[in-house]
Amino acid sequence: MSAVKHSVNSHTLLVVDDEAGVRESVRMIFANDYNVLSAGNGEEALRIVQSELPDVILLDVKMPGMNGMETLRKIKESSHPSRIVMITATKTIKNAVEAMKLGAEDYVTKPFDVDEIRLIVKRSLENIDLINEVKTLRSEVKRSYNFDNIIGRTESMQKVFKTIQQIADKKSTVAIYGESGTGKELIARAIHFNSWRREKPFVAVNIAAVPETLIENELFGHEKGAFTDARERTLGKFEMADGGTLFLDEIGELPMSAQVKLLRVLQEKEFTRLGSSVSEKLDVRFVVATNRDLEEAMRLKEFREDLYYRINVVPIRIPPLRERKNDIHLLVNHLLEKICAEACEPPFPRDGSNRRGGGDRRSSPAEAHPVKRISKEALELLMEYRWPGNVRELENVIERCVAFSNGDVILPEDLPEKIRALQMDATSLDHGFIEKGQSLSDTVEAFEKKMIQSALQRTSGNKTKAAESLRITRKMLRYKVEKYGIQP
Repeated sequence: MSAVKHSVNSHTLLVVDDEAGVRESVRMIFANDYNVLSAGNGEEALRIVQSELPDVILLDVKMPGMNGMETLRKIKESSHPSRIVMITATKTIKNAVEAMKLGAEDYVTKPFDVDEIRLIVKRSLENIDLINEVKTLRSEVKRSYNFDNIIGRTESMQKVFKTIQQIADKKSTVAIYGESGTGKELIARAIHFNSWRREKPFVAVNIAAVPETLIENELFGHEKGAFTDARERTLGKFEMADGGTLFLDEIGELPMSAQVKLLRVLQEKEFTRLGSSVSEKLDVRFVVATNRDLEEAMRLKEFREDLYYRINVVPIRIPPLRERKNDIHLLVNHLLEKICAEACEPPFPRDGSNRRGGGDRRSSPAEAHPVKRISKEALELLMEYRWPGNVRELENVIERCVAFSNGDVILPEDLPEKIRALQMDATSLDHGFIEKGQSLSDTVEAFEKKMIQSALQRTSGNKTKAAESLRITRKMLRYKVEKYGIQP
């Protein structure tokens, strides 16, 4: 074996030919660009492939002993990812074409045209770089949807973590329940990218966003001529997700007519495109999500009972943010890191620690300014707020604060007015309604009136939400409003 190495390029090229002149020609062409190795026969080439892991192999078809075709087969059997370009004389191009059927990337004839062989090798290396880039992107996606990136230390979130870790690699249908903004799709993606289906598609459909008249076409696809303007066959989401995961968000909004057809797909593991009479087999894991109470929807005859039991195999309930007060600090820190890194150049250092307790730290390549942090007073206001929009609303608030706050610390005055109002309410409640000599009952009533006024102000007069925030019934709120003469 001989080799010429150049430090500028990390790619390695192996030329395998029994003619020393051919090996030397290749070395001279590529010595300044790549690490060039050479072998005079197939046996030597196999040893080099195992030890040096070349990126591209230029392999002669005709050699004494183990010829190029047999060497090609053995390299492919070893599952080594090298791209192989066959070297052939003009009269044996047929052999080179046969070699390409066995897995060769391309072929080149000798004597070499320098520009041609450079182009072929360059193209082969670009294919390798593309494959490596795809692998890197897949790795990044998997890391992005790693369970460690789902933030939460509260007991309710720990139950969620435990469940999704247990069922990620199973085939069972998963039903995710939670209010809007709680992160249902994030959970669905985490399940997919931590399952054995991770290399296959993850396809998401928001049922509520698709018109009722189009939902079946969206899911099942159609054949050419199935209806007016159906000029060609169109794949539906079932087919797009084949082998992977189909996430049906807002499943509670699925029309009854489509519910029957979805039930059959779940039962039979097959579907039929609109306009076709042929059933297609389907290998898909279903994950569904809803912010509705499906049991209540069943009672109202708005959701099929048989479909409910078919999708509710593994139920996961994501708690609203107002029930996860102790997670707010963790979420705020995580969002500050994420949003500052995306919004500022150069990127800020990122803390990659496990939000559930421990983990490694990863830093970005460049560091300019520290990530913004939040003051104790501002954090207390965030923890007092009810978060009707849940984590999505919190992310919007933090993004706004990063954009508009002047210093490195987010203060109460940087928060939206509806959250700052909590601080003003607390001050007025402490000092604004207690008068000297006032009786306990009068003080309690004044306090109660102020609380109700504050709740109505925060909810823009929405009595249902105000009653919920005060933890009283709507009927009781209406009584109190009339009692105190409060103008909504």
